[in-house]
Amino acid sequence: MSKLGTIARRSFLFGAVALTGGVAFGYYRYATPAENPLENELGEGEATFNPFLKIATDNRITIIAPRAEMGQGSYTTLAALLAEELDVTLDQVNIEHGQASAAYYNAAAMREGAPLPQFDDGIVAESLRGALGVVAKLVSIQFTGGSSSMIDHFDKLRHAGATAREALKAAAAARWNVEAENLDTNAGVVTDPASGRSATYGELAFEAAPLSGKVEVQLKPRRDWTILGKPQPRKDMRAKVTGAPIFGVDVDLPDMLYATVRMNPSPGGRIRSFNGDPARAMPGVKQVIAIDSPYGQGVAVIADNTWRAFKAAEAINVDWERGPIPPSTGEMEALHTAALDGTDSFSLRTLGHPDAAFADAAQEKRIEAEYDVPFLSHATMEPMNATARVTDTGVEVWAPNQGPTIIQYIAARITGFEHDRIKVHTTFLGGGFGRRIEPDYADYAIRIAQRVKGRPVKVTWSREEDMTHGPYRPMAKSRYKAVLDQAGKPKAVIGSVASPSVITSALGRYFPNLPVGGPDNSLLDGAYNQPYAIENYRIDGRKVDLAVPVGFWRSVGYSFNTFMHESFIDEIAHAGGQDPLALRRELLAAHPAALGVIDKVADMSAWATPLPRGHARGMAFALSFGTWVAEVVEVTDRNGAIEVTKVFCAADPGIVLDPLNFKAQMMSGIVYGLSAAISQEITFADGMVQQSNFHDYDALRINQCPVISVELLENSGHMGGAGEPGTPPVMPALANAIFALTGKRHRRLPLSYSVNFA
Repeated sequence: MSKLGTIARRSFLFGAVALTGGVAFGYYRYATPAENPLENELGEGEATFNPFLKIATDNRITIIAPRAEMGQGSYTTLAALLAEELDVTLDQVNIEHGQASAAYYNAAAMREGAPLPQFDDGIVAESLRGALGVVAKLVSIQFTGGSSSMIDHFDKLRHAGATAREALKAAAAARWNVEAENLDTNAGVVTDPASGRSATYGELAFEAAPLSGKVEVQLKPRRDWTILGKPQPRKDMRAKVTGAPIFGVDVDLPDMLYATVRMNPSPGGRIRSFNGDPARAMPGVKQVIAIDSPYGQGVAVIADNTWRAFKAAEAINVDWERGPIPPSTGEMEALHTAALDGTDSFSLRTLGHPDAAFADAAQEKRIEAEYDVPFLSHATMEPMNATARVTDTGVEVWAPNQGPTIIQYIAARITGFEHDRIKVHTTFLGGGFGRRIEPDYADYAIRIAQRVKGRPVKVTWSREEDMTHGPYRPMAKSRYKAVLDQAGKPKAVIGSVASPSVITSALGRYFPNLPVGGPDNSLLDGAYNQPYAIENYRIDGRKVDLAVPVGFWRSVGYSFNTFMHESFIDEIAHAGGQDPLALRRELLAAHPAALGVIDKVADMSAWATPLPRGHARGMAFALSFGTWVAEVVEVTDRNGAIEVTKVFCAADPGIVLDPLNFKAQMMSGIVYGLSAAISQEITFADGMVQQSNFHDYDALRINQCPVISVELLENSGHMGGAGEPGTPPVMPALANAIFALTGKRHRRLPLSYSVNFA
């Protein structure tokens, strides 16, 4: 049996163990609904139907968004899921971020993050995903990530709305002594067509809420949707364009103090000594203290405003110890090379007998390539910040965050309070991209707030502190080789990827006492789990321990593996004399969703029509986060400089809940990926990061931005995400386009190493 069978058996055993563990030790907890966190938070005249909905007697309807709004539009679409079934318009509802609660745990991210291909929907794969869904409920981590918000809540929020709708009808039926099935609901009103009587949801709220667990519901068929599937105005837009105080940096509380931190600029390094007297002597400075946390050692200044805290922090004299990392980027790259030269590896999927295919291919054509990608910063627009207040009875945190229950866990670890004494307020996020699931900013705020017990303290990092400390998207190096048959098609492919483990690094910081080991599928995502029909195929991973903090960057492992894997697929096509799009189409012929996006992007870009001299196209494909994506990048030679002129994107997430917002997310991901591909990198010298702000870590500027066209399909049988799938394919599509234009293959990012961009 192939190694695929071995992996499948192991996956099944893992799932069975997880499921059995739930039955033996936690079935009661798994089967019992989480407590409704709204029960103890109700205002005057409010009733709650479930953890996602409050209705007040004055007809105020409040929908809880259980995921963070960081610009991706989830705030509106999550509310639309519930509003659709509740039979109200989005104009009628208010939306609030959900507090830290097990009721809002993320099942989809864990279920869909199983170490197996997303296109595998066999019984073993589905058993594993089901078992991981059980585990997700038992650990109950609430976080925004993995492009999972809509996937996770597509059923949950619609059921929440439908249950409330039927409860309201039941309450009206009892009041009027009629059958509930004969009543209508529309725009927040229950109506009895026979008598003409009507009542608003608010008038029925207190009678209906106790019935919400006793009614049976049927969800609307798609043909009856009035909100979902159509573009909706963003509910967060007015506040953003008018400058309303909605972000973490806007938090303003009575008696508030302000603080900032300076952490050791060498990851893992400690403080030998520091002299805070110059800072203490400056106006407005209250305290200068040492910080020691799982995220590093440093110093903090507490002052009466943020600017004074910043200036005082600069005045502190610190003797830093260098951390246990290799001092330079070159030495780090050498460790990746050593990992590729070594034998310590893991593989998550093997097809056929790739080693034997290479051994038997003496007379057949072989190609080999090596690829390199750098560390990357998240570079969010809103700097890292959090406000915390610690009293004798509990902790309260206000933060733009992607993981409220992670912050709750951090606060409990620092202060000793139980979770019911820790309240987390999630504000709007000025960009996340995976950075704000890291709880370091909240950790520092809580530790500092302990020193001024009872007073809130807003902690703000400078952008320089954030960019020079990470966590980062990991650097990676890979080697690929292929054997081509007589027709120029790939007979065997073997790839090896060396990189630090995001899972080991991140979970080691979040949960220091949790043992983390074994294979990390995020190290291979975008390579091992692509649906190409190559008879003999294996991708193996090699973990590199650098002690540099790495974390979840938009599209995680797909962000670098797709560049490497799709660049190599392109190299195979050219080496075998194949059209790059036609070869992909042939290798993906078993997957209609893949063919759909490839054919669509070919039509959008007029792929079959030759371009004039000085123009060229490149393409790439990726299945990531449940969404099938094909992209074509068009480039132009401008007197020796390359201009990225057009990007065409076809995406298939199975179900599109808001087409304009989905397209906006694909565009956002494309621009984010182009920025990384063209110019971004984090480098080290003397054990410290060399970049510090946008002057030396710039994003794509508006004058550089190409015309981007996005078309959406709905052929896939599974729902996919929107936030990340646009990012991975654009990097290799650009590199492939440059090859088509110049005949030179570029295997290292950023491309500005060897390409002059207009």
